[in-house]
Amino acid sequence: MRRPTVFLPMALAASFLAAVPVAAVLAPETVSGIDEAVTKVLGDTGVPGASVALVHGGAIALAKAYGLGRLDPPTPASPAMRYPVGSISKQFTAVALAMLATDGRLGLDDRVAKFFPDLTRAGDITLRQLLSHTAGIRDYWPQDYVPAAMLEPTTPQALIERWARGPLDFEPGSTYQYGNTGYVVAAAVVEKASGRMLMELLRARIFGPLGMDTVLDVDQGRLSDGDAAGYLRYGLGPLRPAPKEGKGWMLGPGSLP
Repeated sequence: MRRPTVFLPMALAASFLAAVPVAAVLAPETVSGIDEAVTKVLGDTGVPGASVALVHGGAIALAKAYGLGRLDPPTPASPAMRYPVGSISKQFTAVALAMLATDGRLGLDDRVAKFFPDLTRAGDITLRQLLSHTAGIRDYWPQDYVPAAMLEPTTPQALIERWARGPLDFEPGSTYQYGNTGYVVAAAVVEKASGRMLMELLRARIFGPLGMDTVLDVDQGRLSDGDAAGYLRYGLGPLRPAPKEGKGWMLGPGSLP
């Protein structure tokens, strides 16, 4: 997934900041240097806003927002705003699978056939290959934009049925090709092996213990009007609100803010 939004957030910053102790204030010249760097990037790219979090030694050294979180009406960005983090969500799906491996419920070198035997070459593809984009499963979202079909709701099961039962793009383990379908399959494995929904497991094992109680499943809906909005630009044209995918497209590959 390559979301066309032009915000540059730090992953899950708003939720994380509430859970981390505040450190000593940075030197003024350090803060000034960060301000200059971020301001330059926003000016050079046309990105309307960004939030930056700097954590040192397990404590917050800087939490600051720049520019606008929303263009209409103009709303200053703030560190408390949540941003959709897109494919950074894949890291959490991978951690969930690794936790289940630590629990002994599965092994990363288990074959996909252990959980979904009817998928194409399921006996030859490992869970590790799903996570490392080396499984050969065709990507359902190779575009750099949201196609019209993705505005309609779907289900992870429908994505798996259409894209993980078709021909592979290459022999499993032979090369690397970034994609999203493998992470839909990985999320389905997490749910089957754990007996819990992916977001339920993440809240219980990661977000809850860290005090990240504002994390939302954006696969099931939009962020609030008080959060940051996403924008895109066609060529050299003006910024436009980024369309929101329909429900069901993002479980595993990109469901977190």
